[in-house]
Amino acid sequence: MMPRLSKRRLVVLAVFSLYSLVNAFQWIQYSILSSVFTIYYGVSTLQIDWLSMVYMVVYVPLILPATWLLDTRGLRVTALLGSGLNGLGAWIKCASVQRNLYPVTLLAQLICSIAQIFILGLPSHIASVWFGPKEVSTACAVAVLGNQLGTAIGFLLPPVLVPNTEDDLDLMGRNISIMFYGTAAVSTLLFLLTAIVFKEKPKYPPSQSQAALSEVSPEDYSYKQSIINLFRNIPFVLLLVSYGIMTGAFYSVSTLLNQMITTHYKGEEVNAGRIGLTLVVAGMVGSIICGLWLDYTKTYKQTTLIVYILSFVGMIAFTFTLDCGHLIVVFVTGGVLGFFMTGYLPLGFEFAAEITYPESEGTSSGLLNASAQIFGIIFTLIQGTLTCDYNPRAGNIFLCAWMFIGIILTAFIRSDLRRHSVNSGIMNADIKSVGVPGIK
Repeated sequence: MMPRLSKRRLVVLAVFSLYSLVNAFQWIQYSILSSVFTIYYGVSTLQIDWLSMVYMVVYVPLILPATWLLDTRGLRVTALLGSGLNGLGAWIKCASVQRNLYPVTLLAQLICSIAQIFILGLPSHIASVWFGPKEVSTACAVAVLGNQLGTAIGFLLPPVLVPNTEDDLDLMGRNISIMFYGTAAVSTLLFLLTAIVFKEKPKYPPSQSQAALSEVSPEDYSYKQSIINLFRNIPFVLLLVSYGIMTGAFYSVSTLLNQMITTHYKGEEVNAGRIGLTLVVAGMVGSIICGLWLDYTKTYKQTTLIVYILSFVGMIAFTFTLDCGHLIVVFVTGGVLGFFMTGYLPLGFEFAAEITYPESEGTSSGLLNASAQIFGIIFTLIQGTLTCDYNPRAGNIFLCAWMFIGIILTAFIRSDLRRHSVNSGIMNADIKSVGVPGIK
């Protein structure tokens, strides 16, 4: 069957990116307001940190069932679960706005974290199933971009909507309620759009690699064997650990950013959010540039290694300028760190899809995310302890040491571009765009 591109692919990508955005917003909205929520709920900083870390904790034991569901029940069911649970968690948060209801808001965040399991592994799968070989890396980057943009908005909007009014807790509660209800309304709308827009796959395969997979009988596929094959793939195992280190470090920095900034700059919660925004927006630019570069050059290992090294350099710069006394310097070093560290995320997904083809992209990216969650939990707990017991620099130096190890592991990955080899025979072919009923 001759590969062709469906116009519906752009709408599927847009809707996925938007509900992924809302899920990321719900992840970060507590930690960027940690000083507010500790006062409102009367709990410790660690209990607020757990509202972020629950995303990481839940992911690890549930990722295999989630990728099994994607492989056996398909993209549409997985997408509906992700967007539906996201909305359910958002509405439960609306019922948690009372000072004695911290357990309810934790339950709501737990549901949102389960939704994340059906979201984070989809970018490379959507890109491969719906997009052609000349645009697959860019599409993956855009899908990841939605999650990054949600984190960026999560850094920027909550401190504006919920200022620290510790002298008026009723006003604080009303502001929290406005933020929660707004999120719930948007989540519900996106669930409805997901139900309308998402299809299992396009009518025609978009690439030769997808056409080849469509010829494989479902009876010949074994999810268990796929997992075994992935863990026997040494380049993938190296990538699994190095990706976990980098992304876990990003999760830790994002979770503890408010504490790091306010340690050296008292009362600067709003600027802490703006620095987080700068970090993520710079990373969004980095993601798109990296995606375009991969589609143009197919230099997966070289690009991944260079971005990893530059992330390490950015982390060192951020670490040793954090306490310089000038917030503008922290904005600049945070932006440099974000450009490379966040820009690395889609590189890992696409590199994994290349070196593990024909295994499912959902499974490989799901395992990458599980590794990131494990490292994220460990790094956040240890960095948080070092930050509280010593200072933010001690915690950041801890991350720098691990990122150096990640560079070494990445250098040892053998670049076997299996998917590209299958697609290379049609890279210069004229792939025509075809319409899908209902999508113009």
